[in-house]
Amino acid sequence: MGPNKRSPKRLFFYRPQMFVLPDKEYIINDKPVIARRSVKVFNVGAISIQIRIPFEVASLEDLVPFHNIELSGASIKDEMTRLAEEVYLELKPYCIRQVSNLNQAEDYTVFCLDQLPASSDGATAEDWLKKNRLKIAGVLTEEQDAANLSKQEAAESTEQYLSYYTNDLVVIDWDAALVVGELGSLNEILHIMELSNVQLVELGAYDQILDSSLETAYRDLTQRSRVKRQVQQNLREIRIDTARLSDEMLNITKFFGDWYLASIYRKISARFHLADWHGIIKEKLKALADLYQILQQDWVNFLMVLLEVTIVLLFVIDLVLLLATAH
Repeated sequence: MGPNKRSPKRLFFYRPQMFVLPDKEYIINDKPVIARRSVKVFNVGAISIQIRIPFEVASLEDLVPFHNIELSGASIKDEMTRLAEEVYLELKPYCIRQVSNLNQAEDYTVFCLDQLPASSDGATAEDWLKKNRLKIAGVLTEEQDAANLSKQEAAESTEQYLSYYTNDLVVIDWDAALVVGELGSLNEILHIMELSNVQLVELGAYDQILDSSLETAYRDLTQRSRVKRQVQQNLREIRIDTARLSDEMLNITKFFGDWYLASIYRKISARFHLADWHGIIKEKLKALADLYQILQQDWVNFLMVLLEVTIVLLFVIDLVLLLATAH
């Protein structure tokens, strides 16, 4: 981390395991291009792959094809999937309860401009955004003809933005972002976007796990009482695992010592609806906890009934022995 803006002296920042791969040459639009590749491994059970491709275009509209650009004849998604498979195979021996195969990737495209275009005529970054809102929205939404977008959609796609100096800008949308004039903080900004993307994928994965667990728990509860003890044990393990993973997932965003990066995170978090995802996960964890408490109470009631029956039997046996002695 090397913030170039005002920030507290002591920063708290989550640093995942990261390694930079050797640069690789690809053929893009019949021209050789050197791409930079890096991989981050998160302790919540996720990997994030970043490929940086230099570009030079005449207008904003020319950036749209970069969403699905081909690298030496293969789509960038196929290249990422291939690289992810290689990373996964190397990490597999060190994973706990690893998945059988990788799920669908959650890709996110970031367009990074060194500076405002020459056509901005000395305007500030905010003024340039307002003047070119339709074109920028077309780039972020992958629309070939931005003129077809309504003003409402253009405003919606570009409403989450942040500007610190007059010549820098960060515009965040659901599937893509635009970063202008942030060379000093570019690595940090991209890292924040990666963290948010990882959180989005992990929350979706946890949601599926909890859905399956709740469905299994509801089904098992309708069975005979002899299996409830095992169901209770399974629920206990699920609660511990999901609570631990949820806590680790929150830990990866411990970067709030830098208010500017924290502001960017709030913007992208709002766009991804991460707070809503957290709320859904919390409610399902509460439902699991309630089921666990019900089973726990049922088990306690069973033990109390068993104890009472035992006391009654001992009383009957004592009474029989007393009568037998009297005769």
